[in-house]
Amino acid sequence: MAHSSTISDIKVADEVWIVTAMLHKEHPERPDFTVDEIVARAKQEGQNIPYRAGIYVHIVQHCVANRPPNPGRYRMLFETGPGRRRLFRKGDTYHPEREGSKITPRREDIPFYDGLLNWYNDWSTRTTRATAELDPLLALRGSGKKLWADEHADEYVRRLREGWE
Repeated sequence: MAHSSTISDIKVADEVWIVTAMLHKEHPERPDFTVDEIVARAKQEGQNIPYRAGIYVHIVQHCVANRPPNPGRYRMLFETGPGRRRLFRKGDTYHPEREGSKITPRREDIPFYDGLLNWYNDWSTRTTRATAELDPLLALRGSGKKLWADEHADEYVRRLREGWE
């Protein structure tokens, strides 16, 4: 099947996602990257995709899920701290005005990089699960279900309230 897109047709937001995904793939030990590192990776990729001035503002604002949209409302990146970004993944918080917006490029829009989408699906699922397992509050999920194993919740509350008045 012929691709209608060429490398020069790639949208700036998709380019930001591509280079951030490449950084994650090249440095799996790193949880996030500085804005400058992402810009530098975009310039390095400039041999395949021409570097455009809009890259910086997309990394800082337009693609960042947990920032107010201004005007871009993509959810491709997540701000982990001042000047730090990683790819957005399922379960991340985001600004409500970004609801339903684009998280990844469409496969047909990045024909020369479409393998990154398969990598992202694995990475996102794996890291979301690992984060939930490491988070002490999330690790408590379901830990209290044995409290009422032998009695109904109403009976338990009634028993606790005995003698109150």
